[in-house]
Amino acid sequence: MAISRAVAYLESRKNLAGSAGGLAGLVLTFTGVAGPYWPVVVAGLYGAGALIAPPERPAPPDFPDPSAQLDAVRADFATLRDYLKGVDLPSAAAGELDGLLELLAALLDPGWSGELLAQDPEGAHVLSRTVRRDLPEAVDSYARTRWWTRMAPGNESPEHHLERQLGLLRTEAERLAAVLREAEARRQESHTRYLEDRPK
Repeated sequence: MAISRAVAYLESRKNLAGSAGGLAGLVLTFTGVAGPYWPVVVAGLYGAGALIAPPERPAPPDFPDPSAQLDAVRADFATLRDYLKGVDLPSAAAGELDGLLELLAALLDPGWSGELLAQDPEGAHVLSRTVRRDLPEAVDSYARTRWWTRMAPGNESPEHHLERQLGLLRTEAERLAAVLREAEARRQESHTRYLEDRPK
């Protein structure tokens, strides 16, 4: 530990700047400027160099880029689809789920939508939250509540709650698709203006 700290200091900016100041002190000594006080001059210039050197800056953390994060969401989406195949849903909810899954698959497509989402952290977060938390929770809570409802019927059917939840998730995914479509439309309009304004 002490050795690694010593090595780190030897390679630090403070030591390098201090060493440069110390060398300047030696030059002053050999030229006769420092006189009999040369040790004080060398040590003083070393200390001054070490003090004015910029502090060490730790390297920033190496987080995965957005496209790598989307790859992880795509893998989780494939796992989610496998899970959903084994869940028995009522026909109305199953139809709503199919539409939602189709929309999510289009949004997670590695082509044009993937490129847009890589530049939209909020949109990528919405997709991640839907795939990893909201949709599995909606289906799982339906399955658990349905089992209890068979034993003790309640006021509102779990099927109705599931349909509402799937509808809300689909609306959220449609809003995200509209945002991405608008981004592409703005990009197209910007290119049109660029071509129109370019000198002929």
